[in-house]
Amino acid sequence: MSFRSGFKNQVQKLKDEYQQRQVHFADEALALRKQYDRISILRLLVFFGSAAIAIFFFSIHWMLATLFILLFLAGFYRLMLWHQKMLTDVTHLERLAQINAEELAALNHRTEIFPSGTEFLETDHPYTLDLDVFGAYSFFQSACRATTVIGRQRLAEYLLQPAEIPEIIARQQAVSELRPLLDWRQHFQAFGNSVKDDPKHVLMLRQWLHDDFLVLGNRAFSIALVAIPAWTLAALLLWIFFVPWQLALLFLLPAGFILKNTKEKVDRIHLRTTHTAGMLASYARLLAHIESGNFSSKKLAELQTPLSANGHPASAHIRRLDYIIRQLNVRFNFFAIFLNLGALWDLQWLYRLEKWKAELRDSLPVWFETLREFEALSSFANTWFNNPDWTMPEVKTGARLEAVNLGHPLIHPSKRIGNDIGMPIRGHIKLITGSNMAGKSTFLRAVGLNVVLAQSGSPVCAEKMTLPPLRVFTSMRTRDDLHESTSSFYAELKRLKVIIEAVQQAQEPQSDQLPVFFLLDEILKGTNSVDRHTGARALIEQLIRLEGGGLIATHDLELGRLEADANDTIENLCMEVEVKNGELFFDYKIKKGVSQSFNATLLMRQMGIEVEVR
Repeated sequence: MSFRSGFKNQVQKLKDEYQQRQVHFADEALALRKQYDRISILRLLVFFGSAAIAIFFFSIHWMLATLFILLFLAGFYRLMLWHQKMLTDVTHLERLAQINAEELAALNHRTEIFPSGTEFLETDHPYTLDLDVFGAYSFFQSACRATTVIGRQRLAEYLLQPAEIPEIIARQQAVSELRPLLDWRQHFQAFGNSVKDDPKHVLMLRQWLHDDFLVLGNRAFSIALVAIPAWTLAALLLWIFFVPWQLALLFLLPAGFILKNTKEKVDRIHLRTTHTAGMLASYARLLAHIESGNFSSKKLAELQTPLSANGHPASAHIRRLDYIIRQLNVRFNFFAIFLNLGALWDLQWLYRLEKWKAELRDSLPVWFETLREFEALSSFANTWFNNPDWTMPEVKTGARLEAVNLGHPLIHPSKRIGNDIGMPIRGHIKLITGSNMAGKSTFLRAVGLNVVLAQSGSPVCAEKMTLPPLRVFTSMRTRDDLHESTSSFYAELKRLKVIIEAVQQAQEPQSDQLPVFFLLDEILKGTNSVDRHTGARALIEQLIRLEGGGLIATHDLELGRLEADANDTIENLCMEVEVKNGELFFDYKIKKGVSQSFNATLLMRQMGIEVEVR
């Protein structure tokens, strides 16, 4: 059996598995929902039946009726909790079914449902724009399974900056452990699918951790929290038995005075935390799932270790924080004025909030970090699970980049063509020529994106890949900037200057900068052919003098003459096209030498443009 046919069988097996899981979870959800509906009817019958029994007992003796009502309320409350838990399980199963349907679509490269990561796109970044790291139909969109904003931020950080070798190896081991844990990963994703968070709210919560205390440690407030409820109870008794209600209202003045003088500060603290109610409950569910795992890889075990404090799991502490914030949010209710005047409701819950912060404010960022790391690593694990022909690269110190059957991660496997590449990372340029649509730009992006993935801890789209740590720089999609009145040609020159400076910095003695690996497509395409050739030649020669390394794609066949006098620092490669019976045939394979094929006039004729050859 050939490699390609074996791979097709693997993909079909994946599709069958996702299809079966979708049907399984959908059937379970439907069966449980029917049971939930039946119990809803039973709840209604129990309520009315119990009401009738209570009325009957009242006819016998009020104490008997009171005892029955108390027992009924306790039992009915438990029934409601169990019934609500059933609805939660139904929702979870429905999400699992949806997740498998989405993964089935993802295998066919329909990834629109997933986050695009457009918010992380930086036009001045060394490579993200040219390599389709973020945005519609990007790698981020195909890979991201993070359900929280902090998880998506961490995944973006992985892709924006190369990690050091020990961290890359630790991530690879973690991803390798998570890859086969399909059930664990999908339940993790389903628990997070209800998350409604916002980076601004997460930031405000982090800021609240460093705010000064208002109630905790203030002796006067500590006394008031106990004295005001007792004072209110005394006023109520006086009103009932001794004094008119107008006079009893005077007893509310101390509480009113305290509330008036603390309102502005309470409002500020409340603003920091109020929007995280609900979000924290979802985070707690995700952390509880992490706590339930049994991991052996170093990174996952280290991330899991700090998920406890004061004898309780992190998830329980965060659920407690969510509950306190919800109680403080009661102040939005009109009737909260009576709770405040009678018992200082705001300050009572603010005290609990600050007590929580005093005990656990150093732990909360650590727990958030664990959550965001797990979401990023799980995304890579899912990517590898969906692409069984990918491999984990070897990132180690060295002087060469080597890859076997390297393909573009965003091209469907049925259309993807792999190529081999091997080259020194310093003082060597591969000059790639070829006709239009031959695949030069795609090859550059395939190499660049796989290098980025390798240094983020992700598997790569290749049979084998070995490389040292690198800094990737690209100049492929330079565009004009109307805001700065910058032409596309000048924008490209600015980009090339940045690359030259980065190469220079990497070569300086005692430099701690990683070697630069550059990918340039059609240098100086915004000027005339003479200037373009002269400028491109000068740039290539300068990059070689600076011992830069990378790939340059061009239509300028004259640049191919540089190889002869370059002492192996420049190698000519090409991607050819064949014309058969007036039709173009592309194999998208890299070959040695300078391109000998041309197709522009044929393409123009196929588009209805009359071209006369003279």
